Amino acid sequence: MTPEQKQRFKYWQTRTLIGTMFGYALFYFVRKNFSLAMPGIEADLGVTKTQLGIFLTLNGLIYGVSQLVNGMFADRKNARWYMSIGLLLCASVNIFFGFGADVAAFLTGERDGAQFTSTIVLFLGLMWVLNGILQGAGFPPCARLLTHWIPPKELATKMSIWNTSHSVGAGLVVIMCGYIMTNMGEGPNHVGAWRWCFWIPGLIALAGSAALFMTLRDTPASVGLPELEGTEVKKNATKKEQSAETKLLIRKKVFGNPIMWILAFANFFVYIVRFAVLDWGPFLLSDSKGVSLAHAGWLVAMFEIAGIAGMLFAGYATDRWLGGRAHRTCVFCMLGTAIFMAIFWRLEPGIPVWIYYATLCAAGFCIYGPQALIGIAAANQATKKAAATANGFKSMFGYASTMISGVGFGYVAQHYGWNYTYLALIIVSFIGMGILMLMWNTKADGYGDLERIENAEAGEKR
Repeated sequence: MTPEQKQRFKYWQTRTLIGTMFGYALFYFVRKNFSLAMPGIEADLGVTKTQLGIFLTLNGLIYGVSQLVNGMFADRKNARWYMSIGLLLCASVNIFFGFGADVAAFLTGERDGAQFTSTIVLFLGLMWVLNGILQGAGFPPCARLLTHWIPPKELATKMSIWNTSHSVGAGLVVIMCGYIMTNMGEGPNHVGAWRWCFWIPGLIALAGSAALFMTLRDTPASVGLPELEGTEVKKNATKKEQSAETKLLIRKKVFGNPIMWILAFANFFVYIVRFAVLDWGPFLLSDSKGVSLAHAGWLVAMFEIAGIAGMLFAGYATDRWLGGRAHRTCVFCMLGTAIFMAIFWRLEPGIPVWIYYATLCAAGFCIYGPQALIGIAAANQATKKAAATANGFKSMFGYASTMISGVGFGYVAQHYGWNYTYLALIIVSFIGMGILMLMWNTKADGYGDLERIENAEAGEKR
């Protein structure tokens, strides 16, 4: 690149990084608002913890599959359009979700009773599943954008910075919804406050989708810049040849790659811990530790904020000391997660709240390293040509974890209490660490294999 091109590339790289961080944080505004609204939905509408757990599980399973499907499309589509429209649709579903009780009342002609309850459960469940489908348009276009604009040797550091968008979005929305649940609604019990947990974030995301569209561009070529050195698409290749090459890469670097399967299985266990705190945190903290919902919202938010520091440190440590081998960093992080979750479990109710903050923050610092770095490892192993598919694949396993963290934890909490869930989280952390150790000696990225795969493709043609 010429000096002028380097300057322009740096501008667009920074703009893309900030734009996708902003956009993905807003996807969390219209996904993680549900956890703070759950106590209100249970109190106002009679929806049980097990039913709420089913919502979480179905949403997670559908979202995981949606990430894989959207990843396969996003590797070939304009990421600017893809992400902006996806956020617009998620915002619209959330706003409609807030009118769920009115829809059920219109359909049944009543606002209580068995028929109303069954109708509201069905309606809200369907809406949250639809939201899970649409949420799959969030991360895959980000994976495509970041691998087109950031060199592989810088990806761990800069994508760790990007990954703070998860924590910023989730942290801000739980603080906002914690305030809504304790200050809005009707009467001293704040009846109906849960609706505003969907309306306010939905309206914010609606405006954000327009800002996202104005900010993003797809690839360096779309603004007249050359592709990253060493990751260029074959010159003079037709669209048909490029498509065939991408399909071969997906087959060999994603679905037929043992490393990708290890990362995916590890991601399953990482997400159990993460979602247990995010989705059940307010209930868990109020029921097992006697913490108020207002404090619980801040505790979950601090878990996310500590995760920001954890992701940044893990990304820096990976590039600085571990030669880009993100999977090695993840091993140490999972060990730390198990230790701090064990300490948190043994804390007695009624102790000073800052001790809860410190211990839960330490667990958040540890678990968000693997949450970010597994995606980075998947992108580097699959290369930029299949990064969205690879991240969709590992995300499908991550969100399949809601079978345990959603309905599984909801059932156990309702019938047996929270102690068993704490124990399960500790065991899960050790299992995730063991799986990641299977790829300890794996190299940092898969770009060195591109020539071999391309030669294999040429051989197949002959």
